[in-house]
Amino acid sequence: MSDHGEAAARVGGEDRKAELAEALAAVEARIERACAAAGRRRDEVRLLAVTKTFPASDVALLTDLGLTDFAENRDQEAGPKAEEVAELRPEARVRWHMVGRLQRNKARSVVRWAHEVQSVDSIRLADALAKAVRAQGTPPLAVLIQASLDADPARGGCPLSELDALAGYIAGAGGLDLRGVMAVAPLGADPAEAFARLAEVAVRLRRDHPGATEVSAGMSGDLEQAIARGATCVRVGTALLGGRGLASP
Repeated sequence: MSDHGEAAARVGGEDRKAELAEALAAVEARIERACAAAGRRRDEVRLLAVTKTFPASDVALLTDLGLTDFAENRDQEAGPKAEEVAELRPEARVRWHMVGRLQRNKARSVVRWAHEVQSVDSIRLADALAKAVRAQGTPPLAVLIQASLDADPARGGCPLSELDALAGYIAGAGGLDLRGVMAVAPLGADPAEAFARLAEVAVRLRRDHPGATEVSAGMSGDLEQAIARGATCVRVGTALLGGRGLASP
């Protein structure tokens, strides 16, 4: 690359870093206000940056800004991205989370890069992940049960009537560590009501599984409602990185 090209790349990187820093500050301010309004401490809520469709360079810049947790929803995109980020920022302590619908035949691939899978919605998927972890001889994989709040099979999630059975299976399966629940507010529904229902599900889960304390809920448009109802993790993409397909090169 010519000196001019290198300079242009540096300027582009600095411009993108400034954009991300401004967006991160705005998201952090929203989380802080929501925590204060709910009478909660800021450190009770983890910010999970959803980086699907955005380049590894954006993840690298976000690690420079202090973020450590990143989420992807497609294994075929996440695996190579995780490897590239490791090359770009070998010193960064990055944790990757799978938040999208996952097919059982992707289990072996996912456990190679994911530190946590938030979208476990069936015993068959849990079984595939547990077998993949045992085959690789890696430490137990942190998992969340994705709860279906609208009973729409097209959107994924475990029906609430089946959640206790799934939790029991995960708890007894070697290789998995049940950490809590995740959900997406149903389309067109009041997110406050949806997250209140999820809070009830989380309380019920903790009665039998006291270590399952994580509640992953809330995204760019409804993180305040989720935090008000006990979310411990908010998954933010658009508000942090911009609209999909508009990522900087």
